[in-house]
Amino acid sequence: MSAFLSDVAGYYEILRYPLGAALCLIGGLLSLVGAVGVIRFPDFYTRLHGASVTETSGASLLLLGMVIIAPHWLVMAKLVTIWFLLFITSPTSTHAIANAAHVAGLQPLTGRQDQDDDKEASL
Repeated sequence: MSAFLSDVAGYYEILRYPLGAALCLIGGLLSLVGAVGVIRFPDFYTRLHGASVTETSGASLLLLGMVIIAPHWLVMAKLVTIWFLLFITSPTSTHAIANAAHVAGLQPLTGRQDQDDDKEASL
């Protein structure tokens, strides 16, 4: 049994850096996709949704990758604390912003967005 555990520990040390780097890369790409979504989406609510979902999941993957690469348990504890605070505050703040926009009277876009262009082209 101890030989198996020492083998698992050895494999973990070999795979730790590539796995952590891959998670950081995926998290960074997901955050980049969220930034592109903020630019491309048509209205406030879809932009807010795209930014919040990709920011939370992208940052979670980045922090998980850093936890795997972390050299010491104290660094891991700090990264997990940062993740917990981010995971709690990001959706809450997004909801508060969306609620404030709704209360202020900002209406979401509905229907196809190219309908106005079709009407202008037929005239």
